[in-house]
Amino acid sequence: MKALIEFVRPLLLGIALIVLVSAGLLALDDSGRKSSSAMPRVAVVQHVSQAVMDDAVRGYVEGLASQGFVDGKTVSLKFYNAQGDLPTANDIARQVTNGSFDLVLTASTVSMQAVANANKQSKVKHVFGTVANAASSGVGVSATDPLDHPPYMTGISTFFPVGRALKLAREINPGLRRVGMVWHSAEINSQLFTAAARKTCQELGIELLEADAENSSAVGMAAKSLVARGIDAFLVTGDQVVMVAIETMVSVARADRIPVFTIIPPNVRKGTLFDLGANYSEVGHDVGVLAGQVLAGADTAKTPVSNHVPESLSLNLTALKGLRGNWQVPPEMLASADRWIDEAGEHRKGGALAMPAASAAASAASR
Repeated sequence: MKALIEFVRPLLLGIALIVLVSAGLLALDDSGRKSSSAMPRVAVVQHVSQAVMDDAVRGYVEGLASQGFVDGKTVSLKFYNAQGDLPTANDIARQVTNGSFDLVLTASTVSMQAVANANKQSKVKHVFGTVANAASSGVGVSATDPLDHPPYMTGISTFFPVGRALKLAREINPGLRRVGMVWHSAEINSQLFTAAARKTCQELGIELLEADAENSSAVGMAAKSLVARGIDAFLVTGDQVVMVAIETMVSVARADRIPVFTIIPPNVRKGTLFDLGANYSEVGHDVGVLAGQVLAGADTAKTPVSNHVPESLSLNLTALKGLRGNWQVPPEMLASADRWIDEAGEHRKGGALAMPAASAAASAASR
């Protein structure tokens, strides 16, 4: 019996050591899982690189941080950009809705639609922003009830002030009679903007001339076709195809000595006469705050979809030079601007010089 005990004792010791090591490894693994899960993972998806989208995404990050979700410390952010390519957008949407993220943040209607279509099994929470009208996007958001939307989704719409921009153009030039607009008719946002532009033009007695462009390379020819029809100015809305080619629009307009005005700040830096739109840094911040609330436990199903348009006016006084017609910025309009460019450079409300004259001249020379 003694011999048997002596024989079994080393085996029992080995088994005990194996059990202890296994338990330790399991504890470490469980600790690692808890540590990993303690930091939520968020995918930030935008459709194209544009100033307005970039400003919004920076606002997302700042808004999240204001709620205690700081990238790399209390939240892990991963950024995706489809660079304007729809197949890429759909591929990204599939990646971010496979269950590996706790939340998806989208910037643009196209990104919202792609993620919503890929997320029909509700694998991930979804907060959207930089969307003109969520109710018209076909993802199940009601036009009348802010709480009637897919339970895994909420966000903020921002419908650009197309009508106000046209009225502002008429104030700057009371003789404005014909406005040209290039747009991509397949974009839902553009359909909404165009409908609003048609309505306001009819009210103001302005003739709206339109040309379709299927891609950014077609924008130049479409713009020239409108110039040939005798327009007094170009209106550019939130159409993503046209926004990518805004420099081309400005170049075509300058050749005929007519202005371009938009509803997407800050395109005055690229030569437009004025931009009357939303402050997307502020919009993005609000979306980021909403996303932080969702990460903290707010129920998306009980969170209403809202509409927020903090208006921002940008003026480019240097773009007045050489224009045909009587284009003059009233002093009270300049006083109300959040940003303006003159011979001294770019200024912000409050007296700050945002861009010195040398930089402004270099920017103008590049156009």
